[in-house]
Amino acid sequence: MSTSTLSRPRASTPAGPPKRRRAARNGGFASSFTVNALLILGCAYMVLPVVWLFFASTKNTADLYGTAAYAFGEPAFFDNIAAVLNQDGGVFLRWMANSMFYAAFGAVFGGLISVMAGYAFDKFQFRGKDSFFGIVLVGVLIPNTATVLPMYLLASVFGITNTIWAILIPVLCNPFGVYLARVYSAAYVPAETLEAARVDGAGPIRSFFSLGLPMMMPGYITIALFQFVGVWNNFMLPLVMLQDQQLLPVSVGISIWQGYSIPQPEFTPMVITGSLLSIVPLLVAFIMLQRFWKSGLTAGSVK
Repeated sequence: MSTSTLSRPRASTPAGPPKRRRAARNGGFASSFTVNALLILGCAYMVLPVVWLFFASTKNTADLYGTAAYAFGEPAFFDNIAAVLNQDGGVFLRWMANSMFYAAFGAVFGGLISVMAGYAFDKFQFRGKDSFFGIVLVGVLIPNTATVLPMYLLASVFGITNTIWAILIPVLCNPFGVYLARVYSAAYVPAETLEAARVDGAGPIRSFFSLGLPMMMPGYITIALFQFVGVWNNFMLPLVMLQDQQLLPVSVGISIWQGYSIPQPEFTPMVITGSLLSIVPLLVAFIMLQRFWKSGLTAGSVK
């Protein structure tokens, strides 16, 4: 066999007709462009209001209405913060502390109750299990504002209106958290592990706290964070339940200042600056807890 025959290159066959390959490239580009455009629009929808809040909080009343939305005016940021903290004897700090307490209580204890309920719905067998879980799913579909008036009537019967219990007791119930916890339990808590624990003599409670809860910790953190944000942003429940300004969360307190800003425009920079300060704990919570989502889903379950 000659060397010319061995060195002759083999002709490559085309992957497909040129028109088909060109259409596939065009279709892929259009799909990628559409997805990226939607992502950019979604990010702008969420980020631009916060950016405007930052710019607006640096302005005084005159610059707030006399300059562009995304432009700095005469520096007044620290003056606005001082006005917020000193208004009404520093009631803003009390409102922030109230919101932190309500949200942390709902996140820790409400999230734990949701995890325990979801774990029970997944791992235990009892009469009426599917019916009860169906009621939980119905609770997911009902908006929170629709339950405010019935809860107020119940709270008035027990005489707990205008107390912290009128806020703390409702935040312990989170139907969506129960549903999410059942999904986590079904996916990340093997039945074989619990069976081995029962063989070793562990009861249901010990099995949950020693095995189930550590395995579901990323789900618990997720549910707790959702609950924290939901309670922090809750407006209708404290608005209806509470009359004492010393018990109000920051969301309702700022709305009161917003009402003052109509006849007194000097309250407007305070409302904007207070709104900016009120989102700082949410940002801190997201930054501090995101590492738990990235950790292994079974971290802590193995000694």
